[in-house]
Amino acid sequence: MNETIMNDILERLDRMAEALEKQAGQAAAAAPHWDDASLWVWQAASNSLKPVTETDIVPLKLLVGLDQQADILMQNTQQFAEGYAANNALLWGARGTGKSALTKAAFQETHKKHKNLNLIEIYREDLASLTALLDLVRDAKDQRFILFCDDLSFDENDSS
Repeated sequence: MNETIMNDILERLDRMAEALEKQAGQAAAAAPHWDDASLWVWQAASNSLKPVTETDIVPLKLLVGLDQQADILMQNTQQFAEGYAANNALLWGARGTGKSALTKAAFQETHKKHKNLNLIEIYREDLASLTALLDLVRDAKDQRFILFCDDLSFDENDSS
C-alpha cells in the first residue's frame, strides 16, 4: 500500500476516533424488542435500531459463481450462530459482484435454524456511532449479532 493511501486511512481513522470520543458521553438508547425483527438498520441520529420488515434478500441457491465464497461465509456464519469460534469477514471486490447479496443470503439461510441471529446494517457515515450501537446490543445475552457495513471504502479518491 503506498504512503498516500496509508496516510488517508490514518486520517480517516483519527476522525472516527474523535467522533467516537465525542459520543462517549451520550446516553444509551433502550434496547428494542428482539422478537420484532431479525433484520435491523442502525439509526445513529436517534441511537436506535429500526426493524426491517420487508426485504429483497436473494436466496443463497440463486447466487451463481460465488460457491467457494458462499461455502466459507456460510460455515463461518453457522459457527458464529452456534456460539463457536468464528471470524470477522471482510468481503471486497468491485461493485455489483454480490458481496452484499451473499452476506444477506448467508444470514437468511442461517437464521432459519438460529432464530436468535440478527443482522444489523450500519451505514458508513454512521460508523462514528458504533460504540452506541455496541452498548445497545451488549446486554442482549440470548441474541447473536452480525454487524454489516455496506460500501465501506478507503479509496484515495473517495471524499467521504
